[in-house]
Amino acid sequence: MAEQVPAESIERRIVMIRGMRVILDGDLAELYGVETRTLNQAVRRNVKRFPADFMIQLTREEKDRLIAEWARLASLRFSPYLPLAYTEYGAIMAANALYSQRAIDMSISLVRAFVQLKVMVAPHAEMLRQLQDLEDKLGEKDAGLRALVEATRQLMVWPPMPPETGSNAAPDRKAD
Repeated sequence: MAEQVPAESIERRIVMIRGMRVILDGDLAELYGVETRTLNQAVRRNVKRFPADFMIQLTREEKDRLIAEWARLASLRFSPYLPLAYTEYGAIMAANALYSQRAIDMSISLVRAFVQLKVMVAPHAEMLRQLQDLEDKLGEKDAGLRALVEATRQLMVWPPMPPETGSNAAPDRKAD
């Protein structure tokens, strides 16, 4: 089995697009040890394996938003291409399309990272459900409590990332 990549190294490459956790083609190619062009060619040869819940093509607006929010993605600004983004399932399928041992081994690490993120987010999902129940019960009665519920919900959207301190540091998110 090839080298194990720490889940944190993979997790910082996962971004939210259209309500899905995805990894961009450039990051996935780097993890799999191939050029982005090679990954995308393999995917195009096997496009029937990649339905919309496995892979999406970013829009110009999504690309621009990612460049603005994530310092490590600044190099995308100069690319004429719109990146592909792979969900957990798409990342596994891409490993199968590449047919390399490194891609297969890395797909195992990717699955573990996605699962770890799900485990971290699961308690938030239950809390969000409870907040919604509370908000439904409040109706229009107490604006102060409704504001507190909304503020709590906003804090739970995505875990804050540590500030970028070097080339291998976690992504730098700008405040909303």
